[in-house]
Amino acid sequence: MTLIERTFRERIVLVGVVFGWSSLAVVENDLDELAALVSTAGADVVGRVIQRRDQPDPATFLGRGKAQELRELSEAKDADTVVFDDELSPAQQRNLEHILGRTAIDRTAVILDIFAQNARTQEGKAQVEVALLRYRLPRLRGRGISLSQQAGGIGTRGPGETQLEVDRRLLLRRVGRLEADLRRLSGTRRTQRKARQRSRQHTISLVGYTNAGKSSLLNRLTGAGVLVGKRLFSTLDPRTRRLALPGGETVLVSDTVGFVRKLPHQLVEAFRSTLDEVREADLLLHVVDGSAPEPEAQIEAVELVLNEIGASGVPELLVVNKADAGPAARALAERHPGSVAVSALTGDGLEELMRAMGDRLRASDRVVELVVPFERGDVLAAIHREGEVVGETHGEGATVVQVVLDEAGRARFEEFAASTRA
Repeated sequence: MTLIERTFRERIVLVGVVFGWSSLAVVENDLDELAALVSTAGADVVGRVIQRRDQPDPATFLGRGKAQELRELSEAKDADTVVFDDELSPAQQRNLEHILGRTAIDRTAVILDIFAQNARTQEGKAQVEVALLRYRLPRLRGRGISLSQQAGGIGTRGPGETQLEVDRRLLLRRVGRLEADLRRLSGTRRTQRKARQRSRQHTISLVGYTNAGKSSLLNRLTGAGVLVGKRLFSTLDPRTRRLALPGGETVLVSDTVGFVRKLPHQLVEAFRSTLDEVREADLLLHVVDGSAPEPEAQIEAVELVLNEIGASGVPELLVVNKADAGPAARALAERHPGSVAVSALTGDGLEELMRAMGDRLRASDRVVELVVPFERGDVLAAIHREGEVVGETHGEGATVVQVVLDEAGRARFEEFAASTRA
Protein backbone atom coordinates (compact mmCIF):
# COMPACT_ATOMS: atom_id res chain seq x y z
CA MET A 1 0.00 0.00 0.00
CA THR A 2 1.33 3.42 -0.97
CA LEU A 3 2.48 5.61 1.89
CA ILE A 4 1.36 9.22 2.15
CA GLU A 5 4.16 11.58 1.19
CA ARG A 6 5.07 14.44 3.55
CA THR A 7 4.54 17.85 1.98
CA PHE A 8 6.31 19.79 4.75
CA ARG A 9 8.61 19.16 7.69
CA GLU A 10 6.69 19.28 10.94
CA ARG A 11 8.03 21.35 13.83
CA ILE A 12 8.20 19.25 16.99
CA VAL A 13 8.51 19.95 20.72
CA LEU A 14 9.79 17.02 22.78
CA VAL A 15 8.62 16.27 26.33
CA GLY A 16 10.35 14.09 28.91
CA VAL A 17 9.49 13.47 32.56
CA VAL A 18 11.92 12.57 35.35
CA PHE A 19 10.18 10.22 37.78
CA GLY A 20 11.53 8.94 41.08
CA TRP A 21 12.81 5.75 39.46
CA SER A 22 14.67 7.64 36.72
CA SER A 23 17.27 10.42 36.54
CA LEU A 24 17.83 13.63 34.61
CA ALA A 25 20.78 12.12 32.70
CA VAL A 26 18.73 9.13 31.57
CA VAL A 27 15.83 11.32 30.43
CA GLU A 28 18.21 13.64 28.56
CA ASN A 29 19.70 10.66 26.71
CA ASP A 30 16.23 9.30 25.94
CA LEU A 31 15.22 12.69 24.50
CA ASP A 32 18.39 12.78 22.38
CA GLU A 33 17.39 9.41 20.94
CA LEU A 34 13.80 10.59 20.48
CA ALA A 35 15.13 13.61 18.56
CA ALA A 36 16.99 11.20 16.24
CA LEU A 37 13.79 9.20 15.76
CA VAL A 38 11.83 12.36 14.93
CA SER A 39 14.49 13.39 12.41
CA THR A 40 14.34 9.92 10.84
CA ALA A 41 10.57 10.29 10.56
CA GLY A 42 11.10 13.52 8.60
CA ALA A 43 10.47 16.33 11.10
CA ASP A 44 12.47 19.00 12.95
CA VAL A 45 12.82 19.40 16.72
CA VAL A 46 12.38 23.05 17.75
CA GLY A 47 12.28 22.66 21.53
CA ARG A 48 12.23 20.29 24.47
CA VAL A 49 10.66 20.30 27.92
CA ILE A 50 11.69 18.23 30.95
CA GLN A 51 9.56 18.05 34.08
CA ARG A 52 10.01 16.28 37.43
CA ARG A 53 7.05 14.36 38.86
CA ASP A 54 6.53 11.65 41.42
CA GLN A 55 4.09 9.86 39.11
CA PRO A 56 2.18 10.55 35.89
CA ASP A 57 -0.98 12.63 36.10
CA PRO A 58 -3.88 10.29 35.13
CA ALA A 59 -5.62 12.96 33.03
CA THR A 60 -2.82 14.83 31.27
CA PHE A 61 0.41 12.95 32.19
CA LEU A 62 2.08 16.31 33.02
CA GLY A 63 -0.60 18.01 35.07
CA ARG A 64 -2.92 20.70 33.75
CA GLY A 65 -0.72 23.64 34.74
CA LYS A 66 2.37 22.25 33.03
CA ALA A 67 0.29 21.33 29.99
CA GLN A 68 -0.80 24.97 29.73
CA GLU A 69 2.86 26.07 29.90
CA LEU A 70 3.61 23.56 27.15
CA ARG A 71 0.90 25.13 25.02
CA GLU A 72 2.47 28.56 25.40
CA LEU A 73 5.91 27.20 24.43
CA SER A 74 4.46 25.37 21.43
CA GLU A 75 2.76 28.56 20.25
CA ALA A 76 6.01 30.53 20.69
CA LYS A 77 7.94 27.91 18.70
CA ASP A 78 5.15 27.60 16.09
CA ALA A 79 5.21 23.83 16.71
CA ASP A 80 2.83 21.54 14.84
CA THR A 81 3.12 18.53 17.16
CA VAL A 82 4.21 17.68 20.69
CA VAL A 83 5.94 14.31 21.17
CA PHE A 84 6.16 12.64 24.59
CA ASP A 85 8.97 10.19 25.30
CA ASP A 86 6.66 8.05 27.44
CA GLU A 87 3.56 6.24 26.18
CA LEU A 88 0.32 8.18 26.57
CA SER A 89 -3.01 6.56 27.32
CA PRO A 90 -5.82 7.33 24.83
CA ALA A 91 -7.52 9.58 27.43
CA GLN A 92 -4.29 11.48 28.18
CA GLN A 93 -3.70 12.00 24.47
CA ARG A 94 -7.22 13.39 23.92
CA ASN A 95 -6.99 15.69 26.95
CA LEU A 96 -3.58 17.00 25.94
CA GLU A 97 -4.68 17.73 22.38
CA HIS A 98 -7.65 19.67 23.77
CA ILE A 99 -5.36 21.77 26.02
CA LEU A 100 -2.48 22.17 23.55
CA GLY A 101 -4.60 22.87 20.51
CA ARG A 102 -2.35 20.66 18.40
CA THR A 103 -1.44 17.01 17.90
CA ALA A 104 0.06 15.17 20.88
CA ILE A 105 1.68 11.80 20.29
CA ASP A 106 4.23 9.56 22.01
CA ARG A 107 7.45 7.71 21.18
CA THR A 108 5.45 4.64 20.15
CA ALA A 109 3.66 6.60 17.41
CA VAL A 110 6.98 7.93 16.07
CA ILE A 111 8.53 4.46 15.88
CA LEU A 112 5.41 3.04 14.20
CA ASP A 113 5.55 5.91 11.71
CA ILE A 114 9.18 5.09 10.84
CA PHE A 115 8.33 1.41 10.40
CA ALA A 116 5.44 2.39 8.12
CA GLN A 117 7.85 4.34 5.91
CA ASN A 118 10.49 1.60 5.72
CA ALA A 119 8.48 -1.61 5.30
CA ARG A 120 8.99 -3.00 1.78
CA THR A 121 7.98 -6.67 1.64
CA GLN A 122 4.43 -8.02 1.82
CA GLU A 123 5.11 -9.51 5.24
CA GLY A 124 6.76 -6.35 6.56
CA LYS A 125 3.88 -4.14 5.42
CA ALA A 126 1.30 -6.48 6.96
CA GLN A 127 3.21 -6.61 10.25
CA VAL A 128 3.45 -2.81 10.44
CA GLU A 129 -0.22 -2.34 9.55
CA VAL A 130 -1.30 -4.74 12.30
CA ALA A 131 0.85 -2.83 14.80
CA LEU A 132 -0.55 0.53 13.62
CA LEU A 133 -4.16 -0.61 13.81
CA ARG A 134 -3.74 -2.17 17.26
CA TYR A 135 -2.20 1.11 18.45
CA ARG A 136 -5.01 3.19 16.95
CA LEU A 137 -7.97 1.01 17.94
CA PRO A 138 -8.22 2.20 21.56
CA ARG A 139 -7.82 5.80 20.35
CA LEU A 140 -10.93 5.71 18.17
CA ARG A 141 -13.42 6.35 20.98
CA GLY A 142 -14.88 9.83 21.06
CA ARG A 143 -12.99 11.16 18.05
CA GLY A 144 -15.28 10.22 15.19
CA ILE A 145 -14.64 12.08 11.97
CA SER A 146 -11.68 13.94 13.50
CA LEU A 147 -9.65 10.82 12.83
CA SER A 148 -9.43 11.77 9.18
CA GLN A 149 -5.70 12.49 8.87
CA GLN A 150 -5.12 12.35 5.16
CA ALA A 151 -2.61 15.20 5.30
CA GLY A 152 -0.02 12.85 6.78
CA GLY A 153 2.40 13.58 9.58
CA ILE A 154 4.23 11.64 12.26
CA GLY A 155 2.01 8.99 13.82
CA THR A 156 -0.62 9.26 11.08
CA ARG A 157 1.19 7.81 8.10
CA GLY A 158 1.32 4.27 6.78
CA PRO A 159 -0.88 1.40 5.73
CA GLY A 160 -4.43 1.45 7.06
CA GLU A 161 -4.86 5.24 7.23
CA THR A 162 -8.07 5.22 5.17
CA GLN A 163 -9.54 2.82 7.77
CA LEU A 164 -9.47 5.52 10.45
CA GLU A 165 -12.84 6.90 9.33
CA VAL A 166 -14.65 3.58 9.67
CA ASP A 167 -15.91 1.98 12.85
CA ARG A 168 -14.15 -0.34 15.26
CA ARG A 169 -15.79 -3.44 13.83
CA LEU A 170 -14.33 -2.85 10.37
CA LEU A 171 -10.91 -2.17 11.86
CA LEU A 172 -11.02 -5.42 13.81
CA ARG A 173 -12.05 -7.25 10.65
CA ARG A 174 -9.07 -5.73 8.85
CA VAL A 175 -6.75 -6.81 11.67
CA GLY A 176 -8.18 -10.33 11.45
CA ARG A 177 -7.51 -10.53 7.71
CA LEU A 178 -3.97 -9.25 8.13
CA GLU A 179 -3.21 -11.69 10.93
CA ALA A 180 -4.50 -14.55 8.75
CA ASP A 181 -2.11 -13.42 6.00
CA LEU A 182 0.73 -13.27 8.51
CA ARG A 183 -0.03 -16.80 9.71
CA ARG A 184 0.21 -17.99 6.11
CA LEU A 185 3.50 -16.15 5.57
CA SER A 186 4.75 -17.46 8.92
CA GLY A 187 4.00 -21.00 7.71
CA THR A 188 6.13 -20.37 4.63
CA ARG A 189 8.93 -19.08 6.84
CA ARG A 190 8.72 -22.19 9.04
CA THR A 191 8.96 -24.41 5.96
CA GLN A 192 12.10 -22.55 4.88
CA ARG A 193 13.60 -22.98 8.35
CA LYS A 194 12.89 -26.72 8.30
CA ALA A 195 14.62 -26.99 4.92
CA ARG A 196 17.68 -25.26 6.36
CA GLN A 197 17.63 -27.57 9.37
CA ARG A 198 17.54 -30.62 7.09
CA SER A 199 20.57 -29.27 5.26
CA ARG A 200 22.44 -29.28 8.62
CA GLN A 201 23.63 -25.73 8.03
CA HIS A 202 24.16 -23.63 11.13
CA THR A 203 22.24 -20.36 11.26
CA ILE A 204 23.55 -17.11 12.73
CA SER A 205 21.37 -14.05 13.43
CA LEU A 206 22.65 -10.50 13.73
CA VAL A 207 20.88 -8.67 16.53
CA GLY A 208 21.52 -5.34 18.16
CA TYR A 209 20.42 -1.79 18.77
CA THR A 210 19.22 0.12 15.74
CA ASN A 211 22.04 1.85 13.85
CA ALA A 212 24.70 -0.33 15.54
CA GLY A 213 26.00 -1.42 12.12
CA LYS A 214 24.37 -4.84 11.64
CA SER A 215 23.67 -4.33 7.94
CA SER A 216 27.17 -2.94 7.38
CA LEU A 217 28.64 -5.99 9.09
CA LEU A 218 26.50 -8.35 6.99
CA ASN A 219 27.67 -6.56 3.84
CA ARG A 220 31.31 -6.77 4.92
CA LEU A 221 31.08 -10.49 5.79
CA THR A 222 28.99 -11.70 2.84
CA GLY A 223 28.81 -8.94 0.22
CA ALA A 224 25.02 -8.92 0.70
CA GLY A 225 24.51 -5.40 -0.69
CA VAL A 226 21.94 -4.57 2.00
CA LEU A 227 20.84 -0.93 2.29
CA VAL A 228 23.01 0.93 4.78
CA GLY A 229 22.17 4.36 6.14
CA LYS A 230 22.53 6.52 9.21
CA ARG A 231 18.75 6.58 9.58
CA LEU A 232 17.33 4.55 12.44
CA PHE A 233 15.49 1.38 11.35
CA SER A 234 16.75 1.77 7.78
CA THR A 235 16.17 -1.95 7.17
CA LEU A 236 13.18 -3.90 8.50
CA ASP A 237 13.03 -6.94 6.25
CA PRO A 238 15.45 -9.75 7.16
CA ARG A 239 18.03 -10.90 4.64
CA THR A 240 19.90 -14.21 4.74
CA ARG A 241 23.24 -14.89 3.08
CA ARG A 242 25.76 -17.75 3.03
CA LEU A 243 29.14 -17.36 4.68
CA ALA A 244 32.15 -19.71 4.58
CA LEU A 245 33.99 -19.80 7.91
CA PRO A 246 37.76 -20.44 8.25
CA GLY A 247 37.11 -24.04 9.40
CA GLY A 248 35.50 -24.86 6.06
CA GLU A 249 31.89 -24.97 7.22
CA THR A 250 29.24 -22.86 5.50
CA VAL A 251 26.69 -21.03 7.64
CA LEU A 252 23.63 -18.89 6.96
CA VAL A 253 23.77 -15.35 8.36
CA SER A 254 20.57 -13.30 8.76
CA ASP A 255 20.13 -9.60 9.45
CA THR A 256 17.19 -8.63 11.68
CA VAL A 257 15.27 -5.52 12.65
CA GLY A 258 17.12 -3.27 15.07
CA PHE A 259 15.95 -2.86 18.64
CA VAL A 260 15.56 0.32 20.65
CA ARG A 261 14.72 1.36 24.20
CA LYS A 262 10.96 1.34 24.82
CA LEU A 263 10.34 -0.70 21.66
CA PRO A 264 6.53 -0.71 21.25
CA HIS A 265 5.00 -4.00 22.35
CA GLN A 266 2.71 -3.81 19.29
CA LEU A 267 5.79 -4.16 17.08
CA VAL A 268 7.27 -7.00 19.11
CA GLU A 269 3.99 -8.91 18.76
CA ALA A 270 3.54 -8.08 15.06
CA PHE A 271 7.14 -9.05 14.20
CA ARG A 272 7.16 -12.18 16.38
CA SER A 273 7.18 -14.56 13.38
CA THR A 274 10.14 -12.68 11.89
CA LEU A 275 11.90 -12.66 15.26
CA ASP A 276 11.50 -16.44 15.42
CA GLU A 277 14.55 -16.45 13.16
CA VAL A 278 16.44 -15.09 16.16
CA ARG A 279 14.96 -17.54 18.65
CA GLU A 280 15.79 -20.57 16.49
CA ALA A 281 19.31 -19.49 15.48
CA ASP A 282 22.36 -21.52 16.51
CA LEU A 283 24.28 -18.35 17.40
CA LEU A 284 23.47 -14.68 17.91
CA LEU A 285 25.94 -11.98 16.92
CA HIS A 286 24.97 -9.17 19.26
CA VAL A 287 26.32 -6.07 17.50
CA VAL A 288 26.81 -2.99 19.66
CA ASP A 289 28.01 0.48 18.61
CA GLY A 290 31.27 0.91 20.54
CA SER A 291 31.17 4.67 19.96
CA ALA A 292 27.64 5.16 21.37
CA PRO A 293 27.25 7.42 24.44
CA GLU A 294 25.70 4.62 26.52
CA PRO A 295 26.55 1.26 24.95
CA GLU A 296 25.83 -0.67 28.15
CA ALA A 297 22.27 0.67 28.20
CA GLN A 298 21.86 -0.37 24.56
CA ILE A 299 23.14 -3.87 25.37
CA GLU A 300 20.62 -4.08 28.21
CA ALA A 301 17.75 -2.92 25.95
CA VAL A 302 18.58 -5.63 23.40
CA GLU A 303 18.79 -8.30 26.10
CA LEU A 304 15.33 -7.29 27.34
CA VAL A 305 13.81 -7.81 23.88
CA LEU A 306 15.65 -11.12 23.43
CA ASN A 307 14.21 -12.28 26.73
CA GLU A 308 10.72 -11.14 25.68
CA ILE A 309 10.80 -13.22 22.48
CA GLY A 310 12.26 -16.29 24.20
CA ALA A 311 15.76 -16.02 22.71
CA SER A 312 17.72 -15.42 25.92
CA GLY A 313 19.02 -19.00 25.92
CA VAL A 314 20.55 -18.88 22.43
CA PRO A 315 24.40 -18.80 22.47
CA GLU A 316 25.54 -15.21 22.00
CA LEU A 317 28.74 -13.53 20.81
CA LEU A 318 29.08 -9.82 21.57
CA VAL A 319 30.54 -7.90 18.62
CA VAL A 320 31.70 -4.35 19.42
CA ASN A 321 31.49 -2.44 16.13
CA LYS A 322 33.05 0.88 15.06
CA ALA A 323 36.46 0.11 16.55
CA ASP A 324 37.86 2.64 14.04
CA ALA A 325 36.00 5.50 15.76
CA GLY A 326 38.28 5.60 18.81
CA PRO A 327 39.47 3.63 21.85
CA ALA A 328 36.01 3.37 23.45
CA ALA A 329 35.08 0.30 21.40
CA ARG A 330 38.11 -1.73 22.45
CA ALA A 331 37.64 -0.64 26.06
CA LEU A 332 34.05 -1.91 25.90
CA ALA A 333 35.24 -5.23 24.44
CA GLU A 334 37.75 -5.59 27.29
CA ARG A 335 34.93 -5.14 29.81
CA HIS A 336 33.10 -8.06 28.19
CA PRO A 337 35.45 -11.09 28.08
CA GLY A 338 34.95 -13.24 25.01
CA SER A 339 33.68 -10.37 22.87
CA VAL A 340 35.31 -9.21 19.62
CA ALA A 341 36.03 -5.62 18.53
CA VAL A 342 35.60 -5.00 14.80
CA SER A 343 35.12 -2.26 12.25
CA ALA A 344 32.54 -3.01 9.58
CA LEU A 345 33.80 0.10 7.78
CA THR A 346 37.48 -0.90 7.48
CA GLY A 347 37.25 -4.68 7.95
CA ASP A 348 39.52 -4.61 11.02
CA GLY A 349 38.91 -7.58 13.34
CA LEU A 350 36.78 -9.58 10.91
CA GLU A 351 39.18 -12.52 10.74
CA GLU A 352 39.13 -12.81 14.53
CA LEU A 353 35.33 -12.55 14.44
CA MET A 354 34.98 -15.38 11.92
CA ARG A 355 37.28 -17.61 13.95
CA ALA A 356 35.24 -16.85 17.07
CA MET A 357 32.01 -17.65 15.21
CA GLY A 358 33.37 -21.03 14.15
CA ASP A 359 34.65 -21.79 17.66
CA ARG A 360 31.31 -20.93 19.26
CA LEU A 361 29.37 -23.08 16.80
CA ARG A 362 31.70 -26.04 17.20
CA ALA A 363 31.48 -25.73 20.97
CA SER A 364 27.81 -26.70 20.73
CA ASP A 365 28.69 -29.81 18.70
CA ARG A 366 30.47 -32.97 19.87
CA VAL A 367 32.96 -35.35 18.32
CA VAL A 368 31.33 -38.74 17.79
CA GLU A 369 33.07 -41.95 16.77
CA LEU A 370 31.06 -43.97 14.27
CA VAL A 371 31.73 -47.46 12.96
CA VAL A 372 30.32 -47.82 9.45
CA PRO A 373 30.37 -51.22 7.65
CA PHE A 374 32.12 -51.16 4.27
CA GLU A 375 28.88 -52.06 2.51
CA ARG A 376 27.17 -48.92 3.87
CA GLY A 377 28.81 -46.41 1.59
CA ASP A 378 25.59 -44.40 1.59
CA VAL A 379 25.92 -43.81 5.33
CA LEU A 380 29.57 -42.79 5.00
CA ALA A 381 28.66 -40.29 2.28
CA ALA A 382 25.87 -38.85 4.44
CA ILE A 383 28.27 -38.45 7.37
CA HIS A 384 30.67 -36.45 5.18
CA ARG A 385 27.79 -34.25 4.02
CA GLU A 386 26.30 -33.52 7.42
CA GLY A 387 29.31 -33.33 9.73
CA GLU A 388 32.91 -32.23 9.95
CA VAL A 389 35.08 -35.35 9.65
CA VAL A 390 38.18 -34.96 11.82
CA GLY A 391 39.53 -38.52 11.52
CA GLU A 392 38.93 -41.61 9.43
CA THR A 393 40.56 -45.09 9.62
CA HIS A 394 39.76 -48.42 8.00
CA GLY A 395 39.38 -51.33 10.39
CA GLU A 396 38.26 -54.89 9.98
CA GLY A 397 35.10 -54.84 7.86
CA ALA A 398 34.26 -51.23 8.71
CA THR A 399 35.39 -47.63 8.53
CA VAL A 400 35.88 -45.82 11.85
CA VAL A 401 35.04 -42.13 11.56
CA GLN A 402 35.53 -39.34 14.08
CA VAL A 403 33.06 -36.60 13.12
CA VAL A 404 31.66 -33.39 14.63
CA LEU A 405 27.87 -33.62 14.65
CA ASP A 406 25.08 -31.51 16.08
CA GLU A 407 22.28 -33.02 18.15
CA ALA A 408 20.15 -33.93 15.12
CA GLY A 409 23.12 -35.58 13.41
CA ARG A 410 23.99 -37.61 16.48
CA ALA A 411 20.43 -38.88 16.69
CA ARG A 412 20.40 -39.83 13.00
CA PHE A 413 23.60 -41.90 13.14
CA GLU A 414 23.06 -43.25 16.66
CA GLU A 415 23.00 -46.89 15.53
CA PHE A 416 26.58 -46.57 14.22
CA ALA A 417 27.97 -44.86 17.35
CA ALA A 418 30.94 -46.57 19.01
CA SER A 419 31.88 -43.99 21.61
CA THR A 420 31.38 -40.29 22.29
CA ARG A 421 33.75 -37.78 23.81
CA ALA A 422 33.10 -34.17 24.70
